[in-house]
Amino acid sequence: MAINNKSFSLESIVRPNILALKPYRCARDDYSSGILLDANENSFGMVLPDKSSKENGEQEGESLSSLTLKIENLNRYPDPNQVNIKERLVEFRKVPNINYIFLGVGSDECIDLIIRIFCIPGKDKILITPPTYGMYSVCANINDVNIIKVNLDVEDGKFQLKTDEILKVIKEQENIKIIFLCSPGNPTGTALSHESIKIILEDENYNGVVVIDEAYIDFVEEKNKNSSLVKWVTKYPNLIVMQTLSKSFGLAGIRLGISIANPNIIQLMNNTKAPYNISALTSQVAYTALSEQNILNMKSIKQQIRSEHTKLLSSIKNISGIGKILGGNDANFILVQILDKNENISNDRAYNVYKELAENHGIVVRYRGNEIGCEGCLRITVGTPKENEILLKKLSESLA
Repeated sequence: MAINNKSFSLESIVRPNILALKPYRCARDDYSSGILLDANENSFGMVLPDKSSKENGEQEGESLSSLTLKIENLNRYPDPNQVNIKERLVEFRKVPNINYIFLGVGSDECIDLIIRIFCIPGKDKILITPPTYGMYSVCANINDVNIIKVNLDVEDGKFQLKTDEILKVIKEQENIKIIFLCSPGNPTGTALSHESIKIILEDENYNGVVVIDEAYIDFVEEKNKNSSLVKWVTKYPNLIVMQTLSKSFGLAGIRLGISIANPNIIQLMNNTKAPYNISALTSQVAYTALSEQNILNMKSIKQQIRSEHTKLLSSIKNISGIGKILGGNDANFILVQILDKNENISNDRAYNVYKELAENHGIVVRYRGNEIGCEGCLRITVGTPKENEILLKKLSESLA
């Protein structure tokens, strides 16, 4: 039986910004089973083949079933420095050495650490460019850090930086310590112009860091001039590039985020993180995923996703009730407008279609209509050929 202490008031002792906090929400909070095309996971699965697929010759490389037999000594804490994973990342991402790499529990831990390191609560600010990833704002609110917004240029689905406006805000606003840029964007699927990022990095009025979130970078074609900025970290001491194994490697479940930056910044992140933040289980899976053969597996799966992306775009635009396809082709998802019966962009109909797909057909996508430039939009992860076939059929029925 609980003791009734009349002098205790939870609301009076919790930080006001936490009481007012709106937590990050996703479609999985509402619908957690069925054909899951909402969270931009790798629908083709992880790069580590399971035992059966290996026996059938579908993929080579160390299998997950054999990997589990190698995980030992779980009574001991894991390596706090994760040197073996970093060494493989140095080779894969062509980084000078392991001192340029930090590993976190997903990119979300990296985002939180960066804000805690650079921003004084109640005083400093971050700058974001909506529509963008929601955790930048959530982490800022948790840390009592103010948020400045400069919307992307959303005209005709461009989703590029308004560089002049950002520079103007930097000059006028004091205490902007971090600029978060998502490239390729979420939910836009568009890689940002490198030239616009360079202008911000080199602006003489800005004395803060620029964080480039490259969660979807492996889906950008290698010949694209706006692919990864990892090589820039040796040139710009104020640049942090974030990546992950969640998307192209199909390992969202192990929660491994990567930050690549000047060693001085990486040292601050290592000083601030929890002592053993990466578990032994995550560590072993990540190390194996970054083997030469499994990187080849990732590239093969990526090409399958890009092929399905092209087919999905081609088919979905022919469905009655679908408007424009917004954004770019630089990620593993698409952003589509939903029209009403009068062929006007409609948030109400988009939300109703989102609910109908989930509740009546077991297909979970993501409603994005409340974000700037995404009015009436659903964000749909590229699924397997079978999943895409079912999606197109049920989406067409829902809009009929």
